[in-house]
Parts: sequence; structure tokens; C-alpha cells
Amino acid sequence: METVLERFLRYVKVDTQSQEDVEVVPSTQKQFNLANMLVEELKAMGAHNVRLTDKCYIYAEIPATTDEKCAALGFISHMDTSDAVSGENVNPRIIKNYDGGTVVINKELGLSMGPGEYPDLLTRVGEDLIVTDGNTLLGADDKAGVAEIMTMADYLLQNREIKHGKILIGFTPDEEVGRGADFFDVKEFGADYAYTVDGGAVGEIEYENFNAAALTVTITGKSVHPGSAKDVMKNALTLGMKFDSLLPENEVPEHTEGYEGFHHLTDMEGNVDKTVMHYILRDHDENKLEDKKRVVRETAAYLNKIYGEGTFAIEIKDSYSNMKKKIEPHIFLIDNVKAVMNDLGIEPKVCAIRGGTDGARLSFMGLPCPNLCTGGANYHGRFEYVTTQSMEKCVKILIGLSRKLIKK
Repeated sequence: METVLERFLRYVKVDTQSQEDVEVVPSTQKQFNLANMLVEELKAMGAHNVRLTDKCYIYAEIPATTDEKCAALGFISHMDTSDAVSGENVNPRIIKNYDGGTVVINKELGLSMGPGEYPDLLTRVGEDLIVTDGNTLLGADDKAGVAEIMTMADYLLQNREIKHGKILIGFTPDEEVGRGADFFDVKEFGADYAYTVDGGAVGEIEYENFNAAALTVTITGKSVHPGSAKDVMKNALTLGMKFDSLLPENEVPEHTEGYEGFHHLTDMEGNVDKTVMHYILRDHDENKLEDKKRVVRETAAYLNKIYGEGTFAIEIKDSYSNMKKKIEPHIFLIDNVKAVMNDLGIEPKVCAIRGGTDGARLSFMGLPCPNLCTGGANYHGRFEYVTTQSMEKCVKILIGLSRKLIKK
């Protein structure tokens, strides 16, 4: 049987970057390259009802090996990688028995990382560290999850004496651009409950995520010749900066952590006549997110009184919600993970996601779906890494969960 490491090293070499601001799913056709590979592998290992949709979603089944009435359990990962850094021609490098020191990623580019800046590295001492060559991201987000699910599937299919209910496997496109669940067919998938395998360090369990909204601020200025601009010109660019300066200065990503929410200016484009600013608003608490919405509306209203009605226009759209309220009625999903981890000698750590997951959206689509660790770190960049031992532990966690029969 192919190891999780062997699978992972093959998968990361397939460029599957998704692309922002593309209306179709998948946003890039190259995601089908990995999808077709996975379909053939699933068929070869004996998975049942393997199918690939025209939107690049993969569904497959591992038949139950028990006559007991139990729920069908799903495992889901995404195939695409972030477009923050190139995912083309990924060249992973393995550092055997990492000693806890500084790792030179790319000498020519002056890229290195050590536990001073990335303290999580100290938890990986003695393990085999898989890093990039500094020219690309690694793709552990989420090809580590894909490799772990595939390895679990192969193991269960080769060891039919292991008692488990029906296991469903799902791989999705476009998670990194927020569209991974857009065309996920929960009914077609067939699971009663599921886990996304898309987290970080071994032991982490996530079933809380941000409530999220997108804010667009449109500032209408007045452009006149600067030589005769006194008391006439309204510079939309500087008015935009004024708007931002009036928001709570500590409620931004660079000054928050844990359960602290934020507003985040992601981009600003325009000129004197018209400027558009895009923000994301985030908070785990629904009421606190509403407070953030209220603050931006009041800020715009205050500035409109000074600079004229219609100068600042606000548009707020909700993006996704905290899945906590959908998971808590099925808290046994979390208890089962904790029990499996404890049996494996892994300390469970329940974390709140400072972001969103496909699992959150799926939970609101009727499929309760917490998120599990994959063992990776420093996602979306040149300093991304994972260890062989972490992935192996995650495979054992998935196998252990498969054996937890959930009565219907």
C-alpha cells in the first residue's frame, strides 16, 4: 500500500491553484488534473460509486463492513491551493530528523525559518520536515488532507475485517476562493455527518468559526483643477483614509487573536472623483459582528453630515456564519474525535477558526461538519511545511473515527 508521504509528494506536484473573481466552478481547469488522478486511484483501490462531476467534485463510497444500523460518515478535503504564491513546479524537500534549528529554505533568495519566528517548529523536533524550495507554496493546504483521506480509504478497503459503517469520501475544488461548497450536493454525497480534513497541527479540532460579512464603501468625491480647488474639491482618496482612521484602530487582524473579531481593509482603488474600499468584517459572536456593522454605518453617516449626503455609500453582505450552533446538537462528533486522539496518545485541542471552512457552509446546508487537523503549518506561503509523522498520525485519527459506529 502506498504511504501517505508517497501520495502527498505526488499530489503537490500537480498545480491546482484556484483563481479569484472567476464566475465558473472550477475557477481553473487544471484542478481536473488532480481530480482525474484521484478518481483513477479510488477505482483502483476498490472504492464504490466513484464519480467526478462537471464542476470538479469527487464523490466515492467505502461500503459498510457491519450489519449494525449506523450513520454514514463522510471525510472531505479540497484539491485546490491558494493563489497567494505560485503552485506551479512545486519541489518539496525533506529534512530528516529536524533538530529544532534554523531551516534554510532558499539560500539564493535569502529565505529561512526558525523557531524564533515560527515556534510551532519546536513541536516538530525529531520529525521529518517537508518544506518547499522557496519558489512556491507547498500545497499541504489541503493536499495533506487529500493524501490522508486517500491513505485511510486504501487501508480500510484492504482490511475488510475492520468493522465500520458506510464511509463517504468527497474532494472539492475552489475552497481557497470561497466557492468550495457552492455545488456540493449533500444529498448526492450521502453522509449523515462528516468532517473536513483541512486544519493545522496534530490534535487540533475546530467547530467554531467566524461570522463573516463583506463591506464595500464607495466614496464620491469632486474633482477640480488643483489650482482652484480650495473649498471645492472633495478628494475621495483622502476621504477614504479618513473613514478608515475613524474605525477602532485595535480591531484589525494585526492586533487581534483568539475570539477577538476585526475589520480588515483588503483593497482600495480609485481617484479623486471616486474611490471604492473593500473590507471584511469578522467575529465569532453574532451580536459583536452586528456591532461592527453598526459602527461602519454610523461612521459613514457622521462623515456624510460633514461632506454631504451621498458622499459615503455603504453596502454590507453577509458571507458565512459560525457553525457552532449547528455542531453543538451533535457534540458527539467532537467527543468521538477526542476519544480517538486520547487512545492514540494525542492531546486534543479544541480551537476556534479565525476564518471559515467548507465545513461551516456544509453544516448550514444540513451536513454537520467539524474540521480536523492535517498536520501542516504556515499555509499560503513559501514557509509552508508539514511532517511525515504528523500526516501518519492524522491517518490513524481518520481510521479511528471510521471505527466509531454512530447509531441512527
